[in-house]
Amino acid sequence: MKTRNKKRPRFKDEDAERAFWSTHSPLDYFDTAQRKRATFPNLKPSLKSISIRLPEDMIDELKVLANKRDVPYQSLAKLYLSWGIESERRRPKAAH
Repeated sequence: MKTRNKKRPRFKDEDAERAFWSTHSPLDYFDTAQRKRATFPNLKPSLKSISIRLPEDMIDELKVLANKRDVPYQSLAKLYLSWGIESERRRPKAAH
């Protein structure tokens, strides 16, 4: 049984709106049958800093390669990691 959606109230300010939504369900005020999937193509992925120990000669070589491409060496390292991960995903799975 479908219930009729309630009319959304008007709020005098954000505090009043915040207080209202903290005690009411948005599902009572929005027609979920009319919803559409949202896409946000310009959002950047969340980043998390990590610490990784690498041999100095590997870092030096990475810096040389990055300099040739005119990119930061950290960006080139992320690109190489991405390529390696993608390569592993494409490999056939070994039988156990």
